[in-house]
This record gives sequence, C-alpha cells and structure tokens, in this order.
Amino acid sequence: MGILYDDVVLLNHSEREGDPSVITVNCPDKTGLGSDLCRIILFFGLTVVRVDVNTDGIWCYIVFWVVGRPDTRWNLLKKRLMGACPSCSSASGISYYCSELSPRPPDVFLLTFCCNDRRGLLHDVTAVLSELELTIKKVKVSTTPDGKVMDLFFITDTRELLHTKKRQEDTHYQLKSVLGDAMISCDIEMVGSEIAGCSQGPSFLPQEVAEDMFSFEILHEQLSTSLACNKAIITVDNLMSPGHTLIKIACQDHKGLLYDIMRTLKDYNIQISYGRFAAKAKTECELELFIMQADGKKIVDHSKLNGLCSRLQMELCRPLRVSLMNRGPDAELLVANPVELSGKGRPIVFYDITLALKMLNIGIFSAEVGRYQIGDREWEIYRVLLDEGNGSGPSRNKIVEAVWKMLMGWE
Repeated sequence: MGILYDDVVLLNHSEREGDPSVITVNCPDKTGLGSDLCRIILFFGLTVVRVDVNTDGIWCYIVFWVVGRPDTRWNLLKKRLMGACPSCSSASGISYYCSELSPRPPDVFLLTFCCNDRRGLLHDVTAVLSELELTIKKVKVSTTPDGKVMDLFFITDTRELLHTKKRQEDTHYQLKSVLGDAMISCDIEMVGSEIAGCSQGPSFLPQEVAEDMFSFEILHEQLSTSLACNKAIITVDNLMSPGHTLIKIACQDHKGLLYDIMRTLKDYNIQISYGRFAAKAKTECELELFIMQADGKKIVDHSKLNGLCSRLQMELCRPLRVSLMNRGPDAELLVANPVELSGKGRPIVFYDITLALKMLNIGIFSAEVGRYQIGDREWEIYRVLLDEGNGSGPSRNKIVEAVWKMLMGWE
C-alpha cells in the first residue's frame, strides 16, 4: 500500500502561542531532501527548535518542531514542502525511490517600475515580492537626481503563473497598495535566460575586496570575533556504527543553521541515515548525524573527512560575508552567500538586508545582485550603495553589525 498524497506532509499546530508546531514529512528518500526542506522552512521564516531524521535510503521520515509567526501561511508551507518531496508509488513491492528528471528552469520575467523615492521603499517592494512568492534572481536599482527610482527586478514565480494576465494584475495591485501614489509606472514582461543571466566579468569586485571577504586566512584570524563568525565544535566518530560515520556538531544557533549544514552535505553527495537536532538554550544547539557516502559506505578516507569538516566549519562560522567598502565619498555594502551546486541560492537575503537598512533609516541609492564565480565556488553577491545623508546617522561599524545580526537572526 502507498500513502495518501496529503499524508506526505502533516502539520500539527501548537495549542498555545509560542509553543512549537510539529511538521512530519513521510516520503521517498533522495540525496539533498533535507536541504530542500530546510530551505523552504527558512524561506517561510520559521524557527526550528528540534529535528529528528530517520531513513533507510529508500524511505525517509523527518519530524520538525518549529515556531511560526503570526503571519505564517501554514497551508502554503505544506504545499511547498509536499512539492519538494519525491513522488510516491501507490503499488506495493515497487521501489519508492524515484530518480526524477531535472525540472525545466523556471521562466524569467522582468519587473520594471518607476516611483518617487522614500526611505524604506526597496524593502517594502521586496516584502511584496516575497509575499507573492516571486523570487528575485537579479536586481538593478538606481536613483535619479530628481528623486525618482527606476527598479529592474529579474524574477521567477514559484506558482508559475506570472505569464497570466490575472497574476500580473495581482502583482501590480499589491505593489500599488504599498507604494500608493508614489508609483509612477509598473510593467512585467517575460525575458530570455540570456538577458537575465547573472554572470558578469571578473572586474565586479576589486582584488583586495575579494581577498577580504573570501580569504581562508582572514576567516581563521576572525574566528575569535563575535561579529565575523559563529563558533562551532565538530567531532567525528567512525567506531560507534559499523556502517555510518557519526558527525557531532555543537555550535551557536543562527537563522538557517540547518539549511547551511544540509546544503553542505547535499553538495558533497552525503546521505543522512539518522539525525537529531536540539536547541539547548536560546543561542546554543547540538546535532548528531549518522552519515554515509552515496555508495552506502561510511567515510574512512581521512582527506574526505577533513575536507567535509573544514567546509562545515566554514559554513557554520561564516555562512554569509558582510563588508562595507568605500566607493569614492560613499559607502557600498557588500553581502555574499554561496550558491548550492544545484543552482539554488539562499532565500530572503535581500529581504533581510533591506529590512536592516530600513530600521536604521538609511537610504539606498542603488542596488545590484548577481552570481559570480570566485575560486571554485559560485556566489550570490549583493551590492548596495548607501545614501548616508549628511553623515549624522549610525557609524559604518553599526551598519555592518545591524545587517549581520539581521541575516543571522540575532536582531
């Protein structure tokens, strides 16, 4: 017997506000499933307080204990989690693991709008796009001398409906309801992937900036500073289980912690047979992961183990890079996060950046986001040219700290 499609993901809501709700995922297994589920949970802004994972390599059973927000769209969350699960066979005796074909890349649309500028404008627009499940692939924002803003957003639609007139009218209406009379024009059109491509030339970042943000040596020098990184202790045990490698992680919690771990294992093609995550205190957590390679064997190669542990250490210590550089008389905020090998970027980064700047009452003169190959990895990099006004606002160190804390969920 198979299981009903609606039973692939079950939601049990907490009876009291602030208590965790329980999400149960019961579906065929695949490498990277945990990463895909954690990415969706991060996108919806849920706080994970506990996780149990159990799989035999064919079927997977995962339980998340999460704390939602007053505006959490639970039904939509369930739909997105179900969409990430491999399809199930209803016939007994048939292998439940489905090797699914790579999905067709989503259509890319160009959202162009012009409006009168004001503080917090870019965050308000980003919030609307997030609410509508429109994913920003690339953005170009510029301010004209007469106080108008021209924004170009290359976006994809999670619902895959933006080609319809109704979906475009709904998007226009939502933006108009937030921007009001400040909005001058708004247009949406489908564009080719070559037009919306994110790759740019190597001159995007000066060499000294790239070294400051991505150097391993500088990362190790900053391990003792609370702003530069998180702290993590990773231990490996190859004796406890005859068929699995045990990875133990003790670290400070941050927004997207489970996603950072799961996406790293996904990129290394590592499978989790059993895992447990628990938050010990408000800022501390522990994880135990029984893992194996794609061939079903434990990891005995020391170089592979060292490479995996080093990457986990880096992703936990510095999952994002934040820097503030001088660009002539102005300041340019740079934020970078790694892209999964599957091509997926970290969600809600631009939302958090613009929210932090809005709370600091700092204007944005221009903004760009694109993907760039740096070393052996692809990165999503946000460039935000700040309008610091007359210089009476917060110091630049305060700006970096506020953005970092917002991204890490420590605000």
